[in-house]
Amino acid sequence: MKKRLRTFFVWTFTSVLLQFGGYSILNNQVQNVLSPPGVTAQPITTQIKATIPAADLTNIKVSYAKDYVAYMENGTLKVFNLKQNKVVFQKAPPSHDKGLGVLIYQWLPDRNMLLYFYAKKNPHSVTYRTVYSPKRTIQVPAPTSGSTQLIPKTEDPNQKIAREVPQTVTKEISGAPHLEKQYGNPQITELYSLDLPNSDETTAPDDRFNQTINSFPAGGKIENLVVSTSTNLMYLTVKGVSKELLLEIDVMKNVRTLSRSGETIDNMAASDRYGTLFLDSDEGGVHRVIALDGSKRQVISENNNERILGIKDGKVYIGEVQNKQLIKVKTTPDLTHMASRPSLTTEWEGAIPFNSNTNTLIGAKGQLIAYDQRTAYIETAGHLSEVKLHGDDNYISSDGAELIQLTKQGNSTLVELQPLQS
Repeated sequence: MKKRLRTFFVWTFTSVLLQFGGYSILNNQVQNVLSPPGVTAQPITTQIKATIPAADLTNIKVSYAKDYVAYMENGTLKVFNLKQNKVVFQKAPPSHDKGLGVLIYQWLPDRNMLLYFYAKKNPHSVTYRTVYSPKRTIQVPAPTSGSTQLIPKTEDPNQKIAREVPQTVTKEISGAPHLEKQYGNPQITELYSLDLPNSDETTAPDDRFNQTINSFPAGGKIENLVVSTSTNLMYLTVKGVSKELLLEIDVMKNVRTLSRSGETIDNMAASDRYGTLFLDSDEGGVHRVIALDGSKRQVISENNNERILGIKDGKVYIGEVQNKQLIKVKTTPDLTHMASRPSLTTEWEGAIPFNSNTNTLIGAKGQLIAYDQRTAYIETAGHLSEVKLHGDDNYISSDGAELIQLTKQGNSTLVELQPLQS
């Protein structure tokens, strides 16, 4: 009996060890998917200079690892390898028609992958199908035996010959066929992901088609694009000729329209933890800061002067703007389910120039950065500092760690990257 019990406990203990080992391996694999190897909590910074052989660069965006720069040149998207000093990818528009080609692009915050939307003409926007006119009925003689029946003569000379009177029947006739035009979306809008190798390698980038956005309006302009990598949700605002749309794209390639009729959206930010979308909504003349979780909406603020600034590490940042000055920075916790009208904590008070040319972001360390082409204002834990910018064009990376300064040199552009020092 003791031997049996000992054997039972040995096998039970062995089984537990095997299950624990299996769960550990599975957990490590999941963690590798959610947080790829090499991704650290601290943002990457570098100091590098490179010359791009072009003078008219717009919409400069630096990659997560600070070794690639994406930009537009004469309507063509180009990606430049800063270490190898060469263009490694370019995507030109399909034609000279206005509004076609690359609409918007954005680097993922945790890997060297560029997402971009590409528009082209639909060659089959008009198709034809065969349709038939409605069926109709007519009256036709009923079939007979083919001879007239006569009643034999009798002794009565006045008796008439009786003839068979043909009967009619109803017959259904199909309508004549004809071609009918069908009109579809004259524009095809596609989502691509460009995966770039380590900048020291010579492997070509992997330009991968993801899906076609059928609900995208022809001629629509993408004004905002935000991505929540933790939930694989993507949000974009599209301004069309007659209306504005807020679209959500999930990992299963489902596209949903989340905007309301008549609503305009000025700015938005996605939670880096739960995928909740925070946005500045104007509807019926009323301005609100909204938290949007799927189709569920919660009002965060109805103060006409408050704006969403960004989200980072469990905090939602809201700014109060008056007379073109940012005078307060407030926060509220970023929760799994946001409550309506939560309390806001004032983190900082002062005055920062704030207008349509001001760019704002929340850095990896929770610092608020508001900058234009001349000055960057950095608020960290209640302390405000200023950094003067000296390039012809100046940009700050989305993690707030890197300053990108562009200086024109004839037909070329000097690109200088350096850590942003507050």
